[in-house]
Amino acid sequence: MQALLPFDEDVAPPLQPSPQRPCPEPHLVPPVRPNPPDRPDAPGLVFVRHPRARRYVIRVAADGTVRITVPRRGSKKEAEAFAARQRAWIEKQQRRAAAERERLAREPQPAVADERALRARAQHELPRRLLELSAQHGLTVTRVSIRNQRWRWGSCSRTGHICLNWRLAEMPEAVRDYVLIHELMHLKRMDHSPAFWRLVAAACPEYKKARAWLRSQSAR
Repeated sequence: MQALLPFDEDVAPPLQPSPQRPCPEPHLVPPVRPNPPDRPDAPGLVFVRHPRARRYVIRVAADGTVRITVPRRGSKKEAEAFAARQRAWIEKQQRRAAAERERLAREPQPAVADERALRARAQHELPRRLLELSAQHGLTVTRVSIRNQRWRWGSCSRTGHICLNWRLAEMPEAVRDYVLIHELMHLKRMDHSPAFWRLVAAACPEYKKARAWLRSQSAR
């Protein structure tokens, strides 16, 4: 399950998570839709047909571009209609992306050597801690990947493959563990239903404080 800031707002509702492992090469559906007349500077829609997709999925890239995954038997017309219904959500994500770009432009970037050291630390510490927690809760993780994700702290596929953001290594331990537990609970439920949050609460009673901390960081 892909997790963003906060986890339950990473894709347009009520969409389900997409697999993390790459599937057969997706096929771009030409052409890219032109910018709407009332938003001449807005990024266009990019349509990508995916052979394993079961539903339409919207993603907003860091540059504000809107990518819509079209299922094998879907149509571009239906994809456009779906995007129109989710316009408010899309614009919200684009505003968030624009704010993040401005923040990054203002803030000095970490030295390359420091970033490499932190990534190496993440590669060493995060998988080990994840497996410790999975053992505590009797869960099986098939694969752990450490990635450079800008918008997600972690994700979990139906096959048990968990991806973690290397930046978790510099977080407070309680927040880091919440993210790991969040992804582990997706091995039981691949959604963000009330039942899922009950699982998280049982495994991490202070999870609301951790979520509040994550939201405070995303607002900066």
